[in-house]
Amino acid sequence: MGYLIGVTALWAFSFSLIGVYLAGQVDSYFAVLVRVALAALVFLPFLRPSLLKGRQRLALMALGAVQLGVMYIFFYQSFLLLSVPEVLLFTIFTPLYVTLLDDALFGRFTPFYLLTAALAVLGAAVIRYDGVDGSFWLGFLVVQGANLCFALGQVGYRRLSVELPPALPRYSVFAWFYLGAMVVALPAFALLGNAGAMPTTGVQWGVLAWLGLVASGLGYFLWNLGATRVDAGALAIMNNALVPAGLLVNLVIWNRDADLLRLTLGGAIIVGSLLLNEWWIRRRVPAAA
Repeated sequence: MGYLIGVTALWAFSFSLIGVYLAGQVDSYFAVLVRVALAALVFLPFLRPSLLKGRQRLALMALGAVQLGVMYIFFYQSFLLLSVPEVLLFTIFTPLYVTLLDDALFGRFTPFYLLTAALAVLGAAVIRYDGVDGSFWLGFLVVQGANLCFALGQVGYRRLSVELPPALPRYSVFAWFYLGAMVVALPAFALLGNAGAMPTTGVQWGVLAWLGLVASGLGYFLWNLGATRVDAGALAIMNNALVPAGLLVNLVIWNRDADLLRLTLGGAIIVGSLLLNEWWIRRRVPAAA
């Protein structure tokens, strides 16, 4: 859980940094390519190809292609259609995707996880819902594409981890994850990118460096590692902890308006859903024993 909480705090800055310094200014496909390439550079020095079988390497690359490559393409496009708070609003359905996909890949059905995930969705909606109209639906669909890719990557990594030796140092194979994302990001920029919309300021390059080396490089490694150490309910709920965290950053640093009462109430519902999930897990373990 500590990994997930730490990365949540780390990623809380990403929404505003993208919305303020990159969206509509720097080509989104180039931004995705730079983030993925820098993240790969962080882990390539540690790569030990012999530690994974060929099928496992391909599986890890496929997860990176989906969770980072395709997800980032959806994600950056969403900022061209929506404001930062609206993007945050439309991410609230990710916990439901996580619980449903996790049950599907592990061959089970856990209604209680759906309940706690639904509570997390409710908490996020209390924080951010201000009403939307028809002009937002394209943005909504784009964000849902990003949500599905992000959820599938997390759950897929949990499933793959079951097959890996417990003593395997994960940092020594995680470069395959980013190389898989490169398979998507490089041709996407070559085919769809706009070479006339490159970064023009030191701030923009600095934001890309932060997002690539830290938010993507360190962040996705620790998030996926944390995803293997909690149950599906806790993982689903933590996906929505980004909403209050992201809004707090947006409010404190960029002075954007936020309803503090709703932020507090919604955050309390999300924390309550996490505590409810933990109570249920602790109660279930002795019963199973």
